[in-house]
Amino acid sequence: MSSYPPPGFYPPPEPDSQSSQNVASAITEVSERAQVLVREEIELAKAEVTERVSRLARGAIVGIAAGVFVLTALIFALIGFAWLLYYYLPGNAFTYFWGFFAMALILLVLGALAGLIAARAVKRATPPVPEMAIEEARKIKETVSGAEAGRR
Repeated sequence: MSSYPPPGFYPPPEPDSQSSQNVASAITEVSERAQVLVREEIELAKAEVTERVSRLARGAIVGIAAGVFVLTALIFALIGFAWLLYYYLPGNAFTYFWGFFAMALILLVLGALAGLIAARAVKRATPPVPEMAIEEARKIKETVSGAEAGRR
């Protein structure tokens, strides 16, 4: 003779509406916080990339200025050589070429200085990778993975 339910058996308690509401609100809160966290990580990545791109742009602008100075110096040097050639032709005693050479030397010095500044700026500005955002995402992943491992 078996009786149902067996002695000592107690059916599981019926879930009350209060605990299911607590679970639902906890899930909603976690979801909202995850969305906020993702938005903040995206904003951090945007800020990092913008900063790196602006550094690269500044370096490129100074590099372009260096190129302009060197090109202008080349033009002055060529004009100076032209005057020098004209000076050594028979019958002329002009010495105007020294002014062109002095200007070319000044522009070469400015171009070299601007080139060094540009090289330093470009070297300092690494490719635009949002390192801080990646690090934060790694920490979040470790935290979530650690929480899941602790539950098991």
